[in-house]
Amino acid sequence: MSVPSPQPRKPLPEGFLDQLGAVFGDRMATGEAVRSQHGQSETHFEPVLPDVVVFAHSTEEVVELVRLCVAAEVPVIPYGAGTSIEGNTLPVQGGVTVDLSQMNAIVEVNVEDFDCTVQAGVRREQLNEYLRDQGLFFPIDPGANATIGGMASTRASGTNAVRYGTMREAILSLRVVTPDGRDIRTARRARKSAAGYDLTRLMIGSEGTLGIITEITLRLHAIPEAISSAVCSFDTLQGAVDTVVQSIQIGVPLARVEILDDHQMRAVNRWSKLDYPERNTLFFEFHGSPSYVEEQVRTVEDIAAMNGGGEFRWSNLPEERSKLWKARHEAYYAAVNMRPGAVGWATDVCVPISRLAQCISETRAELDGASLPATILGHVGDGNFHVIFSMDPNSAAEMAEVEALNERLVQRALAMDGTCTGEHGIGLGKQHCLVEELGDAVDLMRVIKRAVDPKNLFNPGKIFAV
Repeated sequence: MSVPSPQPRKPLPEGFLDQLGAVFGDRMATGEAVRSQHGQSETHFEPVLPDVVVFAHSTEEVVELVRLCVAAEVPVIPYGAGTSIEGNTLPVQGGVTVDLSQMNAIVEVNVEDFDCTVQAGVRREQLNEYLRDQGLFFPIDPGANATIGGMASTRASGTNAVRYGTMREAILSLRVVTPDGRDIRTARRARKSAAGYDLTRLMIGSEGTLGIITEITLRLHAIPEAISSAVCSFDTLQGAVDTVVQSIQIGVPLARVEILDDHQMRAVNRWSKLDYPERNTLFFEFHGSPSYVEEQVRTVEDIAAMNGGGEFRWSNLPEERSKLWKARHEAYYAAVNMRPGAVGWATDVCVPISRLAQCISETRAELDGASLPATILGHVGDGNFHVIFSMDPNSAAEMAEVEALNERLVQRALAMDGTCTGEHGIGLGKQHCLVEELGDAVDLMRVIKRAVDPKNLFNPGKIFAV
């Protein structure tokens, strides 16, 4: 398994735990079980335990925590649901992990304005359950039932991004605790503003290195009158990707479109007890009026047929749609568990959609020559796809092989004017890739980090070396 780079780690100052205990009481944990839970990664990184975990209930408590940590020069790492997969929340320099999952109040919903404000620990599924009776929904769906704060911190995307965008487009305003202990609001609820620097976008995707997000104001959407899902398999990856690109080019407003290669479909069938053809497959979802949805389905069906698509299986039944997307959301676990006892390494890139078919095809050809299983899936509507490797955790040779394959995947994407990560973030795993992608722009990021967090206490060791 991958070991985070060695980082300096100082013992907690004398009396610091007493100060924390005075604020958090029994919501402060120093036991190994809780610390271990907050020092794990979803993928291949070795555990790194914080010195202490606290569970915050309010922005005011986070402010008090930050002031204590800054005074004692103790790192502080925000934590939501722990679903990030690039080691984004690992406390590599020790310190305090602040768990925001109990800050799970929905502060307000403004139905007429199509927005809401939630605390950082609210989970995606919780929010949509709350909104359902008001005819609204929050569309960003990264697969995991992540917290909204975590989704903001990593600039999450997901299956609906082709129509509804990413967290960057979904967020109107943030409430943030800064490294100097101030409680700031980055914007108001207006749908647009030209007032000063765009601090909201600066904080989105900063992975807790510039501030701790405690509240988020989100754009909402009306629940569509009709929703239909469809599945179609293809002889080739090229045919599947061409179907998506051509559909977008003629203006079909696809709500969701996911690709799963034949290896991934084999894993999904086995894991979710399904019987889909084990071929390169597209999962679609269409939103709109009943007649408009039917028109979209027929148009895409015709395009798929021209690109070697097979039977177009579609359904309006909620239970069938739920079954389909549940299988997609569990694709990571399906892929990893094709090998008993394996661990996963999930990586992602994003390229312009005109280069997507080439990038996926070249990647699949290289994976076919690898010594270990690997699957491809992704949000092809916006050029983003993932590779999931299933590795023997005790094999240094397999780790080295995956590192090399991942490096070539990133280089392939960058050569096509793409990015090293479409939605996973940089965390620990892709710091050198960020420098290759953006060059001197990373130095400007360092300037911002040093200005905002001069003691480098907010989630240190992530995104880039300061």
